[in-house]
Amino acid sequence: MAGHILLVDDDDQLRSSFDNLLSAEGYRVRAAASGEAALALLDEELPDAVIMDVRMPGMDGLGALRLMRERDPRLPVIIMTAYSTTESAIEATKLGAFDYILKPFDIPAVLELLKKALEAGRMMRGKVLLHGAPEHDQGETEALVGVSAAMHELYKGIGRVAPTDALVLLRGESGTGKELVARALYQHSQRSTHPFTIVNCVAIPDTLLESELFGYERGAFTGADRRRIGKIEQAGGGTVFLDEIGDIPLSVQAKLLRLLQEKQIERLGGRETISVDVRIIAATNRNLEAAVSSGRFREDLYYRLNVVSLHLPPLRERKEDIPHLARHFMVRFAREMGGTVPPLGADALARLERHYWPGNVRELHNLLQNILIFNQGGTVSGADVERAFNVAVGGIDPGGVEYGPGGYGLAASGAFRSESGAAAFTPEQAAAGEALVRYVRARLCQPGPDKLFDALMDSMGEVIVREALALCSGNRSHTARMLGLSRPTLLARIDKYGL
Repeated sequence: MAGHILLVDDDDQLRSSFDNLLSAEGYRVRAAASGEAALALLDEELPDAVIMDVRMPGMDGLGALRLMRERDPRLPVIIMTAYSTTESAIEATKLGAFDYILKPFDIPAVLELLKKALEAGRMMRGKVLLHGAPEHDQGETEALVGVSAAMHELYKGIGRVAPTDALVLLRGESGTGKELVARALYQHSQRSTHPFTIVNCVAIPDTLLESELFGYERGAFTGADRRRIGKIEQAGGGTVFLDEIGDIPLSVQAKLLRLLQEKQIERLGGRETISVDVRIIAATNRNLEAAVSSGRFREDLYYRLNVVSLHLPPLRERKEDIPHLARHFMVRFAREMGGTVPPLGADALARLERHYWPGNVRELHNLLQNILIFNQGGTVSGADVERAFNVAVGGIDPGGVEYGPGGYGLAASGAFRSESGAAAFTPEQAAAGEALVRYVRARLCQPGPDKLFDALMDSMGEVIVREALALCSGNRSHTARMLGLSRPTLLARIDKYGL
């Protein structure tokens, strides 16, 4: 089942149509014709989400919403309203409704909103455990797992800052678990009974991000036929997690700075100053210091964000946690698939520990899921891990790639050849070239930033500039000549990469 939905509306025909629509989508639906009946059903069984009309005989939707919020403040409630009662819908949002929809409905938009509401409910209700004793792991759905010194420092940081109302900046590579840490901070905070809203700043086009965050007034732009409040207002009293904050445009950074400094916002196209009470948790995988130096990120916003900063270590820097993470994921997947947990052979574990893990914990999660799907019940071997790696990178085995502090190497035979088929490089250069190709292919097949090309080019550019500087003993003029760059261009690259 996709989820349990409580539908509340006094219109028999609409209720029946909505019931049929949601049932066809795989939802389990219970319906009520009034606020009183809805509360009675709520007492019998708590749904995953509620869709409720505002205008009903007896107790209206706003009254029912207040009582629902008292019984379970984490229950996502979507309010339905006619166009003429938009103000009531906005009032409902201020009371804690997840969002509102206008009659007549755009069915795809309603279904998409319902999916978001269910996901928000899962995020708010699902516990994120801090695993200090992984030997007792029961494969909980969500957990931060690790016994390394770096992870224990992270656990201590979460424990210290979560009960406060301080802004927190989470820093770490993609796939290290920043969203889990944000949820742990929320669940251990004084705002844990209020909304938790996630905004992925790179998933929303720059032209829409401002209105998504701060809302807009009617007539603010073409198509703005009504007032709409944004995610910040919707999360009143709660927590907003701004993921990938290093990628937001400068125009939005100015408004965000005002929010952080004054706890005030203005809707797009509006003149009213609105006071808001939200806690901000932000995250980035970007080098903010380099972004400030290059003018892509406001310096005042950087200092405002960087009050409490928690670092999430990449998996390659805490390889002692790999056995515990592997056990955790295998227990979880086995439970979901209804099977047993296969042992992890020593050769399989050794192979996992040799990998560089550019996708971090997310990459390990996906790899182990693949392994368990094809496991026939026996011990997971090194060959099983190799096969899963081959699948992950489209038939190119990254298993021979060895990474270390000095760079990349490849224990492989054969030459890295030119288009004519002739050997273009020495064996050592060929090995390095093959390693580079495999690294790029692995990154292309892993979840990553929307601007993946730019990220890959930056990672290559950083290596090139760093090595050229080393060869030139740090002399920037010589380095610029070696690379065929102007000195200002080289200096800009050095600032960008934080070298």
